[in-house]
Amino acid sequence: MDTILNKLTRCIEFGKTDKAAAWPPDMKDQDGADELALRALEEGHPPDQILDALIAGMEVVGRKFSENKIFVPQMLMSAKAMKAAMTHLKPAFESGAAKRKGTFVIGTVQGDLHDIGKNIVAMYIEGSGYEVVDLGVDVKPEQFLVEIDKHPGCVVGLSALLTTTMINMKRTVDVIRETHPKQVICVGGAPVSEKFCREISADFYSPDPQGAVAFLNRLAS
Repeated sequence: MDTILNKLTRCIEFGKTDKAAAWPPDMKDQDGADELALRALEEGHPPDQILDALIAGMEVVGRKFSENKIFVPQMLMSAKAMKAAMTHLKPAFESGAAKRKGTFVIGTVQGDLHDIGKNIVAMYIEGSGYEVVDLGVDVKPEQFLVEIDKHPGCVVGLSALLTTTMINMKRTVDVIRETHPKQVICVGGAPVSEKFCREISADFYSPDPQGAVAFLNRLAS
C-alpha cells in the first residue's frame, strides 16, 4: 500500500524536495518531502516513525551511490529533500518528543573552503537520527574545542578536499587530543585515506557517508 510514509521514503530516494520542484520529472506536481513530512505529523504519525521513513530513503540512496548507480548531484538532491523534511521534525527532537541517537560535530578544516562533501555527510547523518552541529568551512581547531565542551560525548567529523589542507586536519586532531585525549574523531574527504587516518591518530575514516553512519550506529548501540 502506498502510504504517506512510503511516499516520503520515495521522495528522499529520488530527491523530490517539494511540490514546486521540477525534479524528478515523473513526480512533477506531486507533493514532496516538505509537504509529506508536515502532513504525516498532522495525521498523527510519531516523529520517530517519520524519521524511519526518511532513513529508509537515504539507505537506498547510499546503496545506489556505492554501486555507482547514482552520483553526487543525485545525492545532493536527496540531501535537499531530507533537509526539507527534517525542518518539520526538528521541533519534536528539540522538545524531547523524539530522541536523537547522539551528537555529531562536523566542519571543513582551517584553510579549506569546500563543503559539498561535508554537507552530504552532515545531512546523511542527521537523517539517520543524530543531532548535527555543522561548523561550516575554514574551521579553526579551537572552534571544535568549544563545541566539544558544549556537547559532551559527541563525535567529531573533520573534512578536507585539498591535499594542502590535510596538514591542518592533523593539527586539528593534535589540538583536540591535547585537551580531550579520548575524543572520537572521524575524518574524510577526497585526499584522505585509511592510512592517513591512522597516521594522524584519528579514530575512523570512511570514503562515503553511509560508512560514517554505520560507525556512529556501532558506537550508539
